[in-house]
Amino acid sequence: MAITDIRVFAHLTEADVDALGRELDQIRTDIEQLLGQRDADYVRRAIRVHRGLEGAARLLLCAGRHRATRVAGTVMLACAKSIEMMELGHNISHGQWDWMNDPEIHSTNWEWDLVGPSAHWKRSHNVVHHTYTNVYGMDEDLGFAVQRMTRDEPWRPIHVLQPVTSLLIAASFEWAIAVHDWALVRQHRGIPDSGWRATPNAEFARKIARQVGKDLLLFPALSGQGFRSTLAANASALLLRNLWSYVVIMCGHFPDGAEKFTTGQLRGETRGEWYLRQLLGTANFHAGPILAFMTGSLCYQIEHHLFPDLPSNRYPEIAERIRALCDKYDLPYTTGSLPAQFWQAHRTLWKLALPDRLLRRSSDDAAETRSERKFLMASPTTGRLLIKLETDPNTGVRQGLRTALAAADPLLRSTNPVGGQWLRRRGTAALADPRPPQARKDDR
Repeated sequence: MAITDIRVFAHLTEADVDALGRELDQIRTDIEQLLGQRDADYVRRAIRVHRGLEGAARLLLCAGRHRATRVAGTVMLACAKSIEMMELGHNISHGQWDWMNDPEIHSTNWEWDLVGPSAHWKRSHNVVHHTYTNVYGMDEDLGFAVQRMTRDEPWRPIHVLQPVTSLLIAASFEWAIAVHDWALVRQHRGIPDSGWRATPNAEFARKIARQVGKDLLLFPALSGQGFRSTLAANASALLLRNLWSYVVIMCGHFPDGAEKFTTGQLRGETRGEWYLRQLLGTANFHAGPILAFMTGSLCYQIEHHLFPDLPSNRYPEIAERIRALCDKYDLPYTTGSLPAQFWQAHRTLWKLALPDRLLRRSSDDAAETRSERKFLMASPTTGRLLIKLETDPNTGVRQGLRTALAAADPLLRSTNPVGGQWLRRRGTAALADPRPPQARKDDR
């Protein structure tokens, strides 16, 4: 199963985790004290870029009569909608700019340009997802409730269709998010299926009418005889925005190294352990300034989950300090190129479409679902299972998770009773008796 004890998995003591938490709190304090005009200028500039880009795109689509003009307008509109969704809608709704006390750029007032109401999304995303990040059974964003992304979820025949359903989700990502959030809000408020007059239903219906009317009726109508071509261009821009946002989101929690957790980890979870879970449960990808802007700075997913309400333009400098902390505590900092992270996420999706009996690794040592049991060793004196903590003989520094992970695969290929080929063949049930097969056979 996934991680049940994050301190054991991370090879950290309780004092280590508390110290890590204090250092992360200090980073937050330092950044909060720096916020000022530079940050306010950034978000206002981002709003101007978005509005200028969308305005120019609408003008090209309404007035343009040539194919090249309409293609340019479609791409520009897709970019504008991506900026609004991720750099503006997502980050403003997280309260990243609430400290400015500007009613236009406040999380309570901003309504994003998606069919799902911002209020629904803030409940399911800000409250549920960011509180229970990658906790199986609690985080409904773990596979968006329809995809199997961890071996903790029992396989069902419907999962065979994941390679196909993932394409449908990507193409309709805006609607998938909206329906997902709407369902969670209804569930939270205890609204029955028959309660069609309930407030969440009315909010959802109004937002659908607004978005569909604006993009698929009003602006095409303004084109006059170009109604059909503008309608096609708007629909294409929405599709491009859906595909792009799907790619970015899949790279945040599903590449190799983005760990999953059980509800057992939540019992008595400290502030330091919550930080550690965010650090280990998320993944970044490499991006320059322009790509970062187009992703809403979600290329810094680790920093975003540690500090979701700090302004996104501060993530690059925060990332430098997070990397230094990972080096200090010997923790992995999961990142890679955008294509590599997306490939790993989809490799997991395709792999977990199959039943577990067809997969090689167990639910404790697979790339997408690891646990502290991956590192369990048999004590030579007591036979009990324990995590073996090593100390660097040259520096005297205790080696942590990053070193343990680097050594884990060679260990799995060895014949060590726990963590070797025997464990791979027998599965995690073999951990009930850490002795090798021959010793067990001798008892019979």
